[in-house]
Amino acid sequence: CFSGKFSKDEIKKKIKGKGGLVAYLSTIDVREVVKMIKQRDKKAKLILEAMAYQVAKEIGAGATVLKGQIDAIILTGGIAYNNEFVNMVRERVSFLSLVMVYPGEEEMLALCEGALRVLKGEEVEKIY
Repeated sequence: CFSGKFSKDEIKKKIKGKGGLVAYLSTIDVREVVKMIKQRDKKAKLILEAMAYQVAKEIGAGATVLKGQIDAIILTGGIAYNNEFVNMVRERVSFLSLVMVYPGEEEMLALCEGALRVLKGEEVEKIY
């Protein structure tokens, strides 16, 4: 990334937004990936399994820093509509705690509520 071939903005886009499923399968839509898998696309199956593995690994890392004191593991977002993906993650982490699934995306509502808390002075903004 430091060769000069890509600008800083291009590198940021490659890391955020053009990685994951898009980088390997040219789609961010898990429904499309499921269609590929149903058509016996071995690469699509491998990529989805790898993604579930990485999610489970991060949950395990979180469990470590929480010293195992976990009330529940919550899977959410659009990908939580996919039972196959959810089950792949669940198989690896269910020994840690109850796994709850809330499919759907509430990110915009959460961002709006967070901004409102900052504007009301209830919370300090975080700069990443």
